[in-house]
Amino acid sequence: MDPAQDKRRATRDGGGPRSAVVVNPVKVADLDELRRTVHDALRAAGWPEPLWFETTVEDPGRGQTEQAVEAGAEVVFACGGDGTVMACVSALVGTEVALAVLPQGTGNLLAANLGLSGDLAAGLEVAVERGRRLLDVGAVEGHYFTVMAGMGFDAQMLADTSETTKKRIGWPAYVVGAARHLRDRPMKVSIRIDDQQPIRRRARSVLVANVGRLQGGVRLLTDAEPDDGYLDVAVLTPRTLRHWLALGWAVVRRQERVPRMEVFRARRVEITSNRAQPRELDGDLIEPGRTLKVEIRRRALWLCVPRPEEDPDLAEDAEAAGERGERLIEEAHRE
Repeated sequence: MDPAQDKRRATRDGGGPRSAVVVNPVKVADLDELRRTVHDALRAAGWPEPLWFETTVEDPGRGQTEQAVEAGAEVVFACGGDGTVMACVSALVGTEVALAVLPQGTGNLLAANLGLSGDLAAGLEVAVERGRRLLDVGAVEGHYFTVMAGMGFDAQMLADTSETTKKRIGWPAYVVGAARHLRDRPMKVSIRIDDQQPIRRRARSVLVANVGRLQGGVRLLTDAEPDDGYLDVAVLTPRTLRHWLALGWAVVRRQERVPRMEVFRARRVEITSNRAQPRELDGDLIEPGRTLKVEIRRRALWLCVPRPEEDPDLAEDAEAAGERGERLIEEAHRE
């Protein structure tokens, strides 16, 4: 018998954990259909019916997640885009409650690093199989991120990518936003790594990463691990279109050395620019500013992952989990 089916049968016998869904209704095409699918799949896995909370413009998910925790949820499903996931993360840091991702946005960074890519069935299966990783998170001004923070070009790209284009063509819409700024002038930055002397660069973007994948699943930082106690700081310094092409080609080819990119490791990093810059956390824009201060919070978030083993790639086994998830939903529909 399929080991996943054995695990689900054991879950039925022992009773599944209490759960809650925090959903951004704007990101969901058919909310009723989503509720039916989630309810049926969790019931088939032996879990009790989840609580449901909808986000609002005023509260994109943090308050709703706190309510779920207070109500006794042991797993919180974040169903939406990057902003929804980041809001849920901020409420779950330091708790024993696990986060599960049901991606509905177009560029969900954490989902990309889990290999889920909008796959509802895989997201449900990953949760019910109970693979868990205790991850580090990055902290910025009272907010937390699981993937990366950025200042400069990457945030400007996000700011200039329209929601309409993202809905129409998905993550490639970010390429359109990026093309508008390839020739922008660099920022002069001072970067302090831990207690070392600051380094100074003329950079287009500075990324502070906990794991390494960008939109579309492109792996920028091959050595970034989500629970090693360090953040990877990538300083991008391309000045011409040719530089950008060489950098992009090296990333796509997963070359060991990426031209025009320096990488440092840090527990704390402070980036100061000569002028205010757009800033982002996990693909969601925050207020522009001249500084970006980031520090690591060790082993602070339980995350539902395709496999619990300590592999640096959180997406390990994601495709197989998707196949098992499809069978779970089919089984649920037959019951």
